Amino acid sequence: MFTALAAAMLSLGAYSTAANAADLANCTICHSNITKVHAGAAHKDVACTSCHTGLDEHLKKPSARPTVNMDPANCGACHQPQYTSLYKDEGRPARQSKKAAGGPAPDPFFDRALGAHGFTKEHDLPRAHTWMAIDQFIVDRAFGGRFEPKDGWLYTTLEGGKSYKVWDVLKDNYPDNNTQKAHKPGTAAAGNGVCWSCKSADLMLDWAYMGDKVEGATFNRGSNPVDVVRKVNHALNCNFCHDPHTAQPRIIRDALIDAVTRDNKDVPNVWKSVAAHPTKVDVKDFGMRGFTRKVGYLERPDANLMCAQCHVEYVCNPGFNGKTGEKVGFDNRWTNLFPFVNADQIEEYYDKVPFRDFKHNVTGASLIKMQHPDAETFFGSVHDKVGATCQTCHMPKVKDEKTGKMYTLHWATSPRHYMKETCLTCHKDKTEKQMNLAIDAMKGHFEGKVREAEARMNDMFDAFDLAIAAGVDQKTLDEARKLHASAHVNWEYWTAANGAYFHNPELATRSLAKSAKAASDAAALLRKAVAAKAQAKK
Repeated sequence: MFTALAAAMLSLGAYSTAANAADLANCTICHSNITKVHAGAAHKDVACTSCHTGLDEHLKKPSARPTVNMDPANCGACHQPQYTSLYKDEGRPARQSKKAAGGPAPDPFFDRALGAHGFTKEHDLPRAHTWMAIDQFIVDRAFGGRFEPKDGWLYTTLEGGKSYKVWDVLKDNYPDNNTQKAHKPGTAAAGNGVCWSCKSADLMLDWAYMGDKVEGATFNRGSNPVDVVRKVNHALNCNFCHDPHTAQPRIIRDALIDAVTRDNKDVPNVWKSVAAHPTKVDVKDFGMRGFTRKVGYLERPDANLMCAQCHVEYVCNPGFNGKTGEKVGFDNRWTNLFPFVNADQIEEYYDKVPFRDFKHNVTGASLIKMQHPDAETFFGSVHDKVGATCQTCHMPKVKDEKTGKMYTLHWATSPRHYMKETCLTCHKDKTEKQMNLAIDAMKGHFEGKVREAEARMNDMFDAFDLAIAAGVDQKTLDEARKLHASAHVNWEYWTAANGAYFHNPELATRSLAKSAKAASDAAALLRKAVAAKAQAKK
């Protein structure tokens, strides 16, 4: 089949010119699956050359692949309001630690709870989407200080409203090698070959489905992370959510496609059992380069799924099997996994899929390192049930000041910035001040529950210290470790999530109460064992 197509392309190439290389008819010979849908779509008048270069050479020699322009600014040429708002900066300074006294995960408790995990090196508050690749590449825990801003701390003065090319801003301090290690004191090298996939679509054509290591794919889960990110230059490309050929709503993150399509009834799935309005996803294979690469087309624009490509709990690193103790490496798909479960389901899921990230350096408990389970938290909430989506509150319709036309704001910011266009469209009997008071009350109550769970866990850690020093038996310690694991996941879920106090306060309260109880039960068990051991010595 390929030989026949190649021959046809070669015959075309014999008389192809720069002018007719852009002719859709030439592309149709091999890419009929694309050109058919393109012909009747919103982008039907957009030529192939708008996003692809090197077409003349490709027509002459099919193996000479054309270049795909992944720069979001290319889309911004036509979709200016959406582009500039997508990369708008809300003004939060760079590198503000979550572990600060007023942060969502303050020290010294966070470091004690994470037990020397890499996230203790630097754990920052998120910033605007325009910084997501830059910030990740320079965070102390990712590449060990290899990458730094060219202008030092002055990079923090860059303004939003545009997509920055990563390597216009950053430099590689060690360009002569690709060794992934801690180059500087106080850093870690935890970045890996999967991390980029939530930050950029730049390498999507060089990555097989799920990051499997297959012939023809340049990168895979086990690729050297330095080699991978050196090829990443843009954050949050438009084609994460919008098909460039048709403008159809879509998802490209392979672990999410896997999560919404897997049919394993033995494990929970928030999308299939909790989400109030699940959208149909039509998955197509676009493996034109000799390996499987999937895209999920959405029945309707659904920001819940589009945002869930990144705003989820995920596994993207090696670990171990919590039941057998065996190492789990990048050859296992567990290292590119979206559990896609909420806080009520997460312990059951990880009991059945026993991946564990690390062992606590004091208690010995096998633990999960939570990421940011935002979409899973929202599903089943009051707002989900009434039909709201991420877009309703974070990307409202607003008027373009220049044209007067309405468009979808892509800032993905707090609804507090647009109360009239968000909260007050439903809560018409309230004022902005009243809604802000309600949000503040929800946040205050939530933070109190988080601190309560942390207090109980601190008591648990103290009890572990006493029990280990007293030589309490392993059976009792193992029982306490299971309780520690429950306390941990039901606590860290909520310090990792963004806006959880609003997205699903009932779920948060329920889960944090479970954390506090598990920690209290562990402390009581251990203190009882210590007391019994002391009594036996008398």
